[in-house]
Amino acid sequence: MGILSWLFGSREESSAKKAKERLMMVLEYERKKLPPNFPELLKQDLIQVFSKYNQFDVENIEVEIRREPNNSFEELWILIPFKS
Repeated sequence: MGILSWLFGSREESSAKKAKERLMMVLEYERKKLPPNFPELLKQDLIQVFSKYNQFDVENIEVEIRREPNNSFEELWILIPFKS
């Protein structure tokens, strides 16, 4: 039984941890009065703007709200890559 709980316990903790992180993100969005799909909306706007310029790879634009484990603040993280 010990080995089974070791094997399957980590998945439950991982799943619970991910669910907690998602819930915290939703609550933080609400507190900031952001729509739940804010990163996706911002990404679509950025694609529209940067598609005017041939230098950018708009298909690989990334938008995330991140919180580093050591910090209490959040960052808006945007990646707009150049074409190769």
